[in-house]
Amino acid sequence: MENPEASLADEQAHTSPDRGLLHVWHSAGHSRQLCPDRVLLSRPVLQVSLGEHHGLLLAQGGQVYSFGELLWRDLSVPVSAPVPEVSLLGKTMVHVAAGGFHCGALSEQGSVYMWGENTAGQCGQTEKGTVTNITVPEPCPVSVVDGEVVPPVVVRVVDLACGREHSLALSAQNELWAWGSGCQLGLVTSTFPVGKPQKVEHLAGRHVIQVACGAYHSLALVRRLPPQDYNTQHAPKKKERGQSPHYSVTEREELSAVEDSHYCPLGVELTEVMKGETSSQVRGPRRKLRAGATSASSSPGSDDSKSNTKHPNLESQGQTDSVTETDGSPKVHLLSADELELQNLLEKLSDQSLDKQDTDSLSSHTSDDSCISSTPSSDLLTSSYKDDLNTKRQMHNNSGLSGSHSSSPVCLNEVRLCLEKEKRSLQGLKSSSLTNIYQKGKTATSRRSSLPGTPTHGSPRRRHPCACRPSSAGGASVGAPEEAEDGLPFLETEIWSWGRGSEGQLGHGDQLARLQPLCVKSLTGEEVIKVAAGSHHSLALTAQCQVYSWGSNMCGQLGHVNIPVTVPQQAKLSDGLRVWDLSAGQSHSLLLADGDCVQPVLLYCGQQKEPVQTERLNQSESSSKRSPSRVERYTVMPTLLPFCIEMGYVSSVCSGGQSCAVLADHNVMGFISAIHELASRERHLYCWCSSVRKILLTPLRKKESLCPVLGEQCTHLFFSLCESFVQLSTLIGRHATALTYFLHNVQGCDVTTLPLLTHTEYFIDAYKRYFSSLGDFQVMGGFQPLHKLSLESSGFRQTLLTQLSVSDQSASGDVDLVSMLYWPLQQLHQYSRALLKLAACYDVLTVEYKSLDQGHKDCESLSSSLLRRKKEAETTFLFWKTHSGKTTECLRLPRRRVVCESSNRSLTLQNAGRFSNHWFILFNDALVHTQGTIPSQSFFSTHHVYPLTCLWVKPVTENGSGLHALKITCPEESFTLVASTPQEKNKWLRSLNQTVDQILGGGGQGSSPAMTRTASYTFTADERFKDAQYTGSWLAGRVHGRGTMKWPDGRLYKGNFKNGLEDGYGECVIPNKLLNKTDTYQGQWREGKIHGFGKYKYASGEVYEGCFCDGQRHGYGMLSSGKLARNSSSVFIGQWVHDKRTGYGVYDDITRGEKYMGMWLDDQRHGSAVIITQHGVYFEGAFRENKMSGLGLLMSDDDTVFHGEFTDDWTISGKGILTMPNGDSLDGQFSGEWSSGLKVVGTYTKPGIDEPPNKEKNGLKLGQYAVPADQRWICVFDECWSRLGCEAAGKGERTTAWENIAVTITTARRQSPDLSRSQTKVLECLEFIPQYEDPVTAANYDNIRRYLTKACETPHHPLGWLVETLVTAYRMTYVGVGSNRRLLRQAVQEVLAYLTHFYSVIRFLFPGLPDDGSVLPDAPTSPSKSRRNSYTTGQGCVMVVSSSSLLLPLLLPRLYPPLFTLYSLQEEQEETEYWERILRLNKQPDQSLLSFLEVQEKFWPLWMSILGEKKQIVSSSKDACFVSAVETLQQISTRFTPSDKLMVIQKSFEELTLEVKPLLDGDFLWCMDDLFPLFLYVVLRARIRNLGAEISLIEDLMDPNIQHGELGLMFTTLKACYIQIQQETNA
Repeated sequence: MENPEASLADEQAHTSPDRGLLHVWHSAGHSRQLCPDRVLLSRPVLQVSLGEHHGLLLAQGGQVYSFGELLWRDLSVPVSAPVPEVSLLGKTMVHVAAGGFHCGALSEQGSVYMWGENTAGQCGQTEKGTVTNITVPEPCPVSVVDGEVVPPVVVRVVDLACGREHSLALSAQNELWAWGSGCQLGLVTSTFPVGKPQKVEHLAGRHVIQVACGAYHSLALVRRLPPQDYNTQHAPKKKERGQSPHYSVTEREELSAVEDSHYCPLGVELTEVMKGETSSQVRGPRRKLRAGATSASSSPGSDDSKSNTKHPNLESQGQTDSVTETDGSPKVHLLSADELELQNLLEKLSDQSLDKQDTDSLSSHTSDDSCISSTPSSDLLTSSYKDDLNTKRQMHNNSGLSGSHSSSPVCLNEVRLCLEKEKRSLQGLKSSSLTNIYQKGKTATSRRSSLPGTPTHGSPRRRHPCACRPSSAGGASVGAPEEAEDGLPFLETEIWSWGRGSEGQLGHGDQLARLQPLCVKSLTGEEVIKVAAGSHHSLALTAQCQVYSWGSNMCGQLGHVNIPVTVPQQAKLSDGLRVWDLSAGQSHSLLLADGDCVQPVLLYCGQQKEPVQTERLNQSESSSKRSPSRVERYTVMPTLLPFCIEMGYVSSVCSGGQSCAVLADHNVMGFISAIHELASRERHLYCWCSSVRKILLTPLRKKESLCPVLGEQCTHLFFSLCESFVQLSTLIGRHATALTYFLHNVQGCDVTTLPLLTHTEYFIDAYKRYFSSLGDFQVMGGFQPLHKLSLESSGFRQTLLTQLSVSDQSASGDVDLVSMLYWPLQQLHQYSRALLKLAACYDVLTVEYKSLDQGHKDCESLSSSLLRRKKEAETTFLFWKTHSGKTTECLRLPRRRVVCESSNRSLTLQNAGRFSNHWFILFNDALVHTQGTIPSQSFFSTHHVYPLTCLWVKPVTENGSGLHALKITCPEESFTLVASTPQEKNKWLRSLNQTVDQILGGGGQGSSPAMTRTASYTFTADERFKDAQYTGSWLAGRVHGRGTMKWPDGRLYKGNFKNGLEDGYGECVIPNKLLNKTDTYQGQWREGKIHGFGKYKYASGEVYEGCFCDGQRHGYGMLSSGKLARNSSSVFIGQWVHDKRTGYGVYDDITRGEKYMGMWLDDQRHGSAVIITQHGVYFEGAFRENKMSGLGLLMSDDDTVFHGEFTDDWTISGKGILTMPNGDSLDGQFSGEWSSGLKVVGTYTKPGIDEPPNKEKNGLKLGQYAVPADQRWICVFDECWSRLGCEAAGKGERTTAWENIAVTITTARRQSPDLSRSQTKVLECLEFIPQYEDPVTAANYDNIRRYLTKACETPHHPLGWLVETLVTAYRMTYVGVGSNRRLLRQAVQEVLAYLTHFYSVIRFLFPGLPDDGSVLPDAPTSPSKSRRNSYTTGQGCVMVVSSSSLLLPLLLPRLYPPLFTLYSLQEEQEETEYWERILRLNKQPDQSLLSFLEVQEKFWPLWMSILGEKKQIVSSSKDACFVSAVETLQQISTRFTPSDKLMVIQKSFEELTLEVKPLLDGDFLWCMDDLFPLFLYVVLRARIRNLGAEISLIEDLMDPNIQHGELGLMFTTLKACYIQIQQETNA
């Protein structure tokens, strides 16, 4: 099917378009004789704007056309044949605006172009103080630049409006900019014209939606600030609804518009006009108007000298009439002036030449529009402006054309006239201009109660801490009102007005002018969606399709005869008419409304002159008097224009001057009518919703008797119903407004942007919420008392039925309210119908069709769903009505709906008693089983409620018994139901499945609900879970999966369940009543018990982290008791068996300063062990029953050694040998405590003079009584094997081990949300199982190393956990008190034992790895590869795999700090001698040191390089030789593993060789005689601290395979240098 929009674009150049048809007519003619002119263009018109005597068109493609009296070009263009603006060709325009006598256009990029009359600077082409162009014949760009930011930025404009002498622009940031002349600019300035656009600071921080310009006043539609913003921005004293947020006034101020803080809104001082001072307005182009053409008065209320009559027959141009004051000083008492002078002033104004046909001039002179505030005292007037007299005079003198650019010149004459009228009105005299100011009674409350304004001497931003300015997307469609963040229009709006107010067109309840924008209070909260400004009247359109009008009503253009006209009054519309567009002209208003049919109708209000009368008026201009009787006839109410039906579907209206224009579309393929019908029905619905809120819901909510009549529960439900109705109503109103805007720009909008398609979820949510609340209120029987309550008000029922009832049925009782409130349900069907009509206009393959079709389906689905809910609510209400009673009332809940019930004995309990009665009721949330039931009387003795979320239904297969049974499974109970017939069985099975599926979030289509589900349940009978509340996953009636279990006593479990028991990872909190604290556990569970690895925090402060088995500590674990600040703090790390310490463990008694490293049995020290104290005492020996017992070795800090028998802690009893540090020994019987003194019976021996001291005499070797290294930490490796799925070391399936690894890594990645990006990446790599079965070769050996590196980086991998745990155990052993030099050998042996056990685990995972120290099958292709693991033979390079080369890089960097500390303590004495030699020898210069070390002079460098520059080495040079080798060797301290340290040594030799080579000729080979002294120099200059410890570490842990190779030789050289430096001490 063809797209109407596409076909239109293809044929628009050849045929007359079906869209954008423009009709224009003159408004002053008789309505029956009007014949609109059709504008003939080959392309659709998108927008039209009308000025006083000209108009602008915006056609498709962004082209601009003009017609009418183009005075700036001396052209008169007929309406039917507009001419294009040639200079704008090539630019895409998106908006046009016609002012009184100038034009504006807006480009796609947001640039402004202006042309036409520029006498007041309204085209923005005026330089300050001079007139550059009286007219601008061609469009010229106007730059809108924000100079407040640095650097200044060009503002993107999205809307434009023009008056007679001013222009307004709305930016993409929703800020307002103005230029031109007059108080209608809203700027803080006294210098006119304003040639460059300036920001209207008084609206800064506000969100302006739309602007409109009258002749000399301005309107802005602004988003209303939320209440909290009022506090921060304006701090009002009152916060009544509709009150202006800026100022608060008292009742006295409300009745008196004259107040001390009033000011002159123009912001200029009032001075007496100097003698002979003349002023005239230059009006060049308007002089060329033809005779009989309409003239316009420039400044209503101005005196003769500043009158600007445009009629060419009147030679007032250039004339000067001086107004002279007899007194040169300002008059203090103006009100006491001579009455004759005042009368002369009145006559001057009355006798101005007027064009009788120009109703604008009529309305202009109805009252004086002098731009001041009425002031009761002339003292106030004088004192207010006396200070600025000099400034004012200077301004007048400097101006070449005094007052020529002021849109509203102010002189004392006008002040006197205005104040005289003020005085008369205060005295109770009726004035034609101020009759409405001081109204009392009802209208006073709705009138503006805020002050006209306050004097502003700067930006409002500097006066008030302004709220953050709302930002707006720059791409908003031009001319369309701003939308909210969710994309729908605002309804919470305000109208702000400023400018002249002589006709009350500002709407503030007076006829005063306003220099700055002020909120029209009476329209706040009326949901205004559009404003329009005529020459001297204003219109506002609300979302409820009501029109408010105010201002001049000389020709009936307000559509009512209400008084006052200075405040907004509602226009009188016929019933059934809903206005959705409006426009205002010079003296008329044009409205577009919904009528009885889909096609819109036009309504007109204003002057209707007969042609003869018009001619007569033209002939009697000079003699006419100012009187309403001059208007021959005008409409009181908006009247229908009959010719609108012939135009087609009107989408927008426009007015300007005395002309009217409409844009219409032909109904192509039903597209236009479908859009109009949808919008019309939505507007109708919103008007109905507003009436329901106003007439029914709001009065009922305010009734004091509401709660006693409805009851507490129904009252809450009624409030919820009202709230959801308001939310739905608001959405409908915003949607109706969006559709109205869519119609205005139906040609430029994409049908897929309809809110029904883009905000489907909004509508679904709002409708569901409302009908859910409505159903709940109906089910609880709230409508009967509500209906009675509504009848208490007299006449309320009749009003309800006549205005709100949408049903023709003469229903009674609550039926009226129910059926009425369900009426919005029909709108969903209208949505669906309209979308289907629109979809029919497109081809089925287009995006538009698919989007519309999907929207149609969504609406249909929602409609059918809500209809079903409505039926369920009605059925449930009848059910409760039928089975009413106290016993059933406990089951009655608002959200509960009945599905089916077994009162006809269709369902019974299997094996039920013969005389027992069972009644089953299936609700939408539960299955209720009642016993002892008499269904007819709704009486039962007991009942049980089974929540459907935790109910499983399964049909029982018939086995010949003839029973039609259903098995019901619940968390704590299962039972079987027997149906009377197979049909009943199927009915109940289907109903149960559907209802369970629905409550679980399914479609409820009858499919069996999933066996696995997530639900909440409170246990009542289960022994373990009694009274506990569970929320989580279920499987066939049992707790299964992740969930949370809460007990009433405070216990809490959160984690995994399996078959009804805790299983897997879980977190548990257990309260401890004695300590009034809680125990917490995080870790693994199995079959309801703590099992696996976890962390348990006891209420006493102890923390255990380790393995559990069946709820007991078992395996490896670490227990921290107390804290460091307490008296009993300690840490144990080691093996546990059945909750007791058994096996190897380390116990650090922090309080006593002792560390025990040995065996345990049943929480007691038992077996071989080592003890270290904080005083340096070392003991190794046997323990029995927690005491030292048997042979032991004790060494004090001063190397005193005792080897003998112990009977208690530190208590010696028996044989022993005591050896002194000097070698003396005492052999015999000892008794006593070590710390308090020993009794000795024995032999004292002193070694001979020649006999060297032997510390290991008598077999005294450290570590002989300690636990062997390979027997330590077996529990840690057992846990690692367990995690791999093995029962013991190496006993298990390799495939299972790799699967366990993969599962562990995947689980950790999914259940750890706080992982970093790098950690997640590592885990993802480790999830993949490597090719572990392949034989290991030199090629894939590196792959294994890389895998192990990643595995050891994360504790989630079993190998990573093993490394982390071993490091923890090692540090716990050898840090702190354990940092004793006598533990060095044990520490080294422990590292080697780690490597052995670890390598066995690695070989289990990678069976292709050879034995420790074996050669890989093939060698690498290049000898440079893996040099640390290879050595050279005669046949080439061979790679050797060893545990040290593979695993030391993973372990040693983590173990290095405690291990190297032990090495440093062991070598402390030798290190002291070495460092003293280093410091002494390094004091010598280089050449002296080289000579001392006997380095041959041929190796002495002669030059050194400093930053690339060569410098000679002299005798005093220091640290200048072999710098590269020295710096390289210094890096040995930054490496951890022996292989890395050896590589540093090798690199140092290579650097040394490179530095020596340039000094020698040809090839040379090192000999040790040459190399050793030279390398000795390098070692001395490197100044390496703890070099002895470095050498010892390398020697102990170096790979045995490289000891005798090149690296081994280099290492031996370094060791020899160290020994040599020490021996220098003896030199």
